Amino acid sequence: MIDPVRAIRSFNAGRDPERLALKYRAMRQSRFAFLRGSCHLFHDRLPAAKLFTKAPTAWLCGDLHLENFGSYKGDNRLVYFDLNDFDEALLGSLTLDLVRALTSILVGADVLHAAQDEALDLGRRFLDAYTQAILDGNARWVERETAHGRVRQLLGALQDRARPAFLDTRTVRKGKRRLLRVDGQKALPASDEQREQVTALLAEFAAAQAHPEFYTVLDVARRIAGTGSLGVDRYVILVQGKGSPDANYLLDLKQALPSALAGHVATRQPKWASHAHRVVGVQQRMQAVSMAFLRPLKWKQESYVLRGLQPSEDRVALDRTQPSMAELEGVIRTMGRLTAWAQLRSSGRGGSATTDELQDFAAGRKWGKTLMAAAQDCARQCEQDWKAFAAAFDAGGFKG
Repeated sequence: MIDPVRAIRSFNAGRDPERLALKYRAMRQSRFAFLRGSCHLFHDRLPAAKLFTKAPTAWLCGDLHLENFGSYKGDNRLVYFDLNDFDEALLGSLTLDLVRALTSILVGADVLHAAQDEALDLGRRFLDAYTQAILDGNARWVERETAHGRVRQLLGALQDRARPAFLDTRTVRKGKRRLLRVDGQKALPASDEQREQVTALLAEFAAAQAHPEFYTVLDVARRIAGTGSLGVDRYVILVQGKGSPDANYLLDLKQALPSALAGHVATRQPKWASHAHRVVGVQQRMQAVSMAFLRPLKWKQESYVLRGLQPSEDRVALDRTQPSMAELEGVIRTMGRLTAWAQLRSSGRGGSATTDELQDFAAGRKWGKTLMAAAQDCARQCEQDWKAFAAAFDAGGFKG
């Protein structure tokens, strides 16, 4: 029998106490935040049913939920909307990503401003869009010219965002130079030792690049972002870029840890050089265009993922506005198609099912109702686990 309180404490042991306290506080706020922060518990709870063990094998995001779709600038400097978090990525039954995504829609009904019957309908729309995209068999992508509705608005705002204005939101000007804004909301101060280690790691990486001066470190801070990964070793780095003060760049450096799904899939995994190589390798297979500066880095016994800093605001703001149901349906359908396209794009590689196998499964259709029922069970379990966590938190049991 799983004790959710003990499982959460055990999984998060050893994380940065200051940011871990922020994670627990966020998880207390809503069942949706709790779901995002407890991917490990979600998969601990998932039954070993044929639906999750015998479905075709695919490359998985591993933690597919509403907040893990977002916009970003690619390495070609164009903007895209896609799956954008691969910390838990690995090879497994394709239904593992689908049930997590569907559960997030049901659990996130409040932030979606949707009644439960509306959330169920949104889940069905997600599955319908996913299934149709698999049957279509073409891996497409979403950028500004092909996007619609709120996703198009988001991509337009990101493409038009001026670098100086963006830097002003994360840094403070000191004459002709900038320093990171350490506000306790998006960043916390780094110790001298942390600064030295990050600077040394970037210098080692830069030495092998065509323009090493681009990566000259100007400032380092501990980054606050996401929910599930809060407390993991993570930094925001201000680098020289193309020149100070308004052509500096912001990079994100995040420690890569074992996937929370690792003990829940029987599929044989490739032998990656490190967990960062796993994260980056799967991301490059599943995304249409990779994020800017995406690289796996090794430092002593640990590995880190380097990428361009992607603000948490660069998502469709489903929890801050009240979009119409038609707008919500459009976004959810887009997410369903993106999931299918990512699986199609990476099909037939490293042990994943071929496109034909994915299409044969999708054509069966009967699995859809079973999957929706499983997602409803997962949503009810999440509600129970959140209440147990909330009671322990309120009693002072989660202080980081």
